Amino acid sequence: MHGLCLLLPLLALFFMPLQADAFKVPEKLQYDLTWTGLKAGEATLEVTDNGTGIAITSRAVSAPWVSLFYTVEDVVVSSLRKGQLTINGVSFGAVPASYRIKIREGRHRRDKESVFDLASRKVTYTNYLDKETASFDISGTTLDPLSSFYFVRHVPLEVGRSVHVEVFDSKKFYQVEVKVLKKETIKTDLGTFNTIVIRPLLKSEGIFNRKGDVTIWLTDDERRLPVMLKTKIVVGSVKATLVRAL
Repeated sequence: MHGLCLLLPLLALFFMPLQADAFKVPEKLQYDLTWTGLKAGEATLEVTDNGTGIAITSRAVSAPWVSLFYTVEDVVVSSLRKGQLTINGVSFGAVPASYRIKIREGRHRRDKESVFDLASRKVTYTNYLDKETASFDISGTTLDPLSSFYFVRHVPLEVGRSVHVEVFDSKKFYQVEVKVLKKETIKTDLGTFNTIVIRPLLKSEGIFNRKGDVTIWLTDDERRLPVMLKTKIVVGSVKATLVRAL
């Protein structure tokens, strides 16, 4: 009986939803993009309060010398309503509303949007260039690729133990596994950081992945700032390094 009295409070703590304070508002992170050691562009990740909710905006532009033969102008916006969403026992402080991708990479163009209705477990997908609209079934805890990245930034991470997130992107529903690989100390122009290294396993057009593996270094503190990201491309790899955090 004494053992049971001790166990019940521990079980209550175990099943109590954790709070994921996923959004520092406002937050703006600026990155240099390098390819084989050369600066190839710049990128930003920004969180703002738009009055009715939260907007997460990812932008990437190519450097002038790259734009001479391959212009990159990518904008991805995840819009979230204020509210609470519990995912795997973690309380996420927002509910996905829409996810818009506008991409220009060389001659390649994309303009797509997904509008979420978690209450009815539906998402409406629109491809504005192909004039295509379709509806898909999702779960009540589905995120878009960009908001899922912010969710992962602020959940408990343990080396060797994966985090799982449900993501809808470009007409597909993914059960995403985010591997927590190791802890590592890295040095950048901003200083030396103790980091947690993660690798999302996702074929996506958003922040996580498109053509190959993405490795992300998050600061091993309460902010979990993504100080460095590396991804493989057709030729070589691209590295994003944090140069300013506001």
